[in-house]
Amino acid sequence: MKTPLFFILVFLWITSCKHNQKEEAGKVKDRPNVLLIIADDLGYTDLGTFGSSFYDTPNLDALAQNAVKFTNGYANCPVCSPSRAAIQTGKFPVRTGVTDWIKGRKAFQGTTPNDRWIVPDTDFEMKLEESTIAENLKKGGYSTAFIGKWHLGEQEEFWPEHQGYDINVAGWSMGRPNTGKDINGYFSPFGNPRLKDGPEGEYLTDRLTAETMAILDTDEFQGNPFFVCLSYYSVHGPLMAKDKDIATYEVKRADEHIDERTEFLDDLPWMEAATGNPKGYKERVVQGHPTYAAMVHSLDENIGKVIQHLKEIGQYDNTLILFISDNGGLSTKEGSPTSNLPLAKGKGWMYEGGIRVPLLIKAPGQQKGKVLNEPVTGADFYPTILDYAQLDIPNPSEIDGKSLKASLDLGEEIRERPLFWHYPHYGNQGGNPSSAVRLGDFKLIHDLELDSYELFNLAEDIGETRNLAEMYPKKTATLKELLHEWLEKNYHSTLLANPEWTKVDLKLNTTR
Repeated sequence: MKTPLFFILVFLWITSCKHNQKEEAGKVKDRPNVLLIIADDLGYTDLGTFGSSFYDTPNLDALAQNAVKFTNGYANCPVCSPSRAAIQTGKFPVRTGVTDWIKGRKAFQGTTPNDRWIVPDTDFEMKLEESTIAENLKKGGYSTAFIGKWHLGEQEEFWPEHQGYDINVAGWSMGRPNTGKDINGYFSPFGNPRLKDGPEGEYLTDRLTAETMAILDTDEFQGNPFFVCLSYYSVHGPLMAKDKDIATYEVKRADEHIDERTEFLDDLPWMEAATGNPKGYKERVVQGHPTYAAMVHSLDENIGKVIQHLKEIGQYDNTLILFISDNGGLSTKEGSPTSNLPLAKGKGWMYEGGIRVPLLIKAPGQQKGKVLNEPVTGADFYPTILDYAQLDIPNPSEIDGKSLKASLDLGEEIRERPLFWHYPHYGNQGGNPSSAVRLGDFKLIHDLELDSYELFNLAEDIGETRNLAEMYPKKTATLKELLHEWLEKNYHSTLLANPEWTKVDLKLNTTR
């Protein structure tokens, strides 16, 4: 026969458990929702709030007025897959093994006689052992969904549904809309194994928005705090937009007297003009591509729809919204659809045009319209999101990003720290294998092709036009040592001499 004391203890234990469960449920309910929006190949100056006068982006400009705008926001690589892995894990790409777009130029072209070096391989997937934002939020009671471009694994086992996302819409191996026989890129039929084809001619950017809003309307996402990663394929090629939008910008282009003879440079030294520029390099210096502008317009329009929907369902005020592009705008090849001026170069390059991107964060209750000039990166999103969700970071010593919550909420200064990049690959857009470090106003670029260094003071020379390496040898030496120590600690592959190198068409790092 059980004693009365036993029953009393059992009663107290059950009461305590219920109290703890209630307390935890209350905590989960009070946590903010998270909407992470990732654009593809969107340049730093492609938004009106960041300087564009040709593209129309009223919704993102309005978000900037209600958010914190970072003037020194960075992608963690000048191409997509490494930056996306950094966002998901909070780690710089070298620590994830994904250092090039998947599968990368080397997998398709091999090492050509024009390549001075045999570059290292890159991993073809973000490993399942990585701890992602979604996995951590899911453990903390969040409903999670991924919509759009993934490009972090060739095989299904590495797609979003195996990386912490309850729902995966349109995320698979490809890094751009699919094209081919009976497949029409941005227009249905999409040929995407994680997205059913819609009515013929349905526009992909519109469809991803509709899917997002439908998910937000479900009981599960209404009843729990949610994490939605909305990763648009726009504005990555193929360049395709609605006819009516293209027509609008064709008129605008004509009104502004934009002429192809003045909107491109095609005779810079790095383009190897002496050999006739056989690779078709040209650098856009004026924004004016009607189809690209129409794609930017559609992206902005759809982001506006999602934000408006959050307001309509009463979730906007309690939603942390983060917006970033995965790398700089495409300006030197493959159509050269945008210009990043005053930034130098673009996608595939270690200059600012390749890595500096538009970055906005709207947190619940924060001061509106604030501008921060401290350098931050996509890797900071992981710890920032977990901080707002009141969740611990597993193995914080392995994380490179820093939480921005105190700065967003309290206006605390972001402590000065070095930011690192390493892209040991030849870019499709003309860039050489390279590394970089930024500390304060100074940035050092190491061109691995030529083993040369460039030092820039970005506060005084945002266009990276004046190499100060010889003028400031101590600063150069300090940053060089910092970069080499970081690489020695975190990356163990090297470039090997290419015995087939013809020593012809050497890619100069002269950019002006």
